[in-house]
Order: sequence, then structure tokens, then C-alpha cells
Amino acid sequence: MNPQFKKGVLNLCVLALVEQGDRYGYELVQAISAKVSISEGAVYPLLRRLTSEGYFTTYLKESAEGPPRKYYTITDQGKKHLEALRNEWELFTTGVNELIKGGDDV
Repeated sequence: MNPQFKKGVLNLCVLALVEQGDRYGYELVQAISAKVSISEGAVYPLLRRLTSEGYFTTYLKESAEGPPRKYYTITDQGKKHLEALRNEWELFTTGVNELIKGGDDV
């Protein structure tokens, strides 16, 4: 898949997954990688940015498999941002699908 497509929707995917429940970084990478090929290195800077922008909070939780894991929780501000991104995504994909299927009724 085109890397620019992936980069553009990674915010949406990460926010949507954390909205479903608290997650740690590698867990997010695995969930997204199961559907779309991504690099692990793309997710961690995004998590830092989303946290610094107030869309996530974090906490540490002990792990039986190693050091404590940093979990991400979506904030109310993050939920509002996610809803806006979902609306934008819906408008965008509807328009693109109409165009690529020959529906250019202008």
C-alpha cells in the first residue's frame, strides 16, 4: 500500500484502537500490522505526539513478560478529535469512492 495513504490514516487507526480499550505500544503495532503493513517505528512517535497534544494519558502496568508496559488511555479531548477524524474520513472516502467508480456527477 502507498506509504502516504498509511501515514494519513495512522492517527485515525491508533485513536480508534485506544478508544476500544487501553493499549500499549507494541499491542497497537500488532493490531494495525494485522490489517495494514506498517513499521513499528511509525507508531511510537505518533503515540508521543498524541499524548503531548492531550489526546492520550499514560500509565505503567507490570508485565509478566518483562519490564512494565506503558498503556495509553484516550481522553475526552481525544474522543472529540477521533469523532472529527471519523467524519472527515467518511466524507473523504465517500468522495474518492464515487470518483474512482465513475460517479463524477458535477
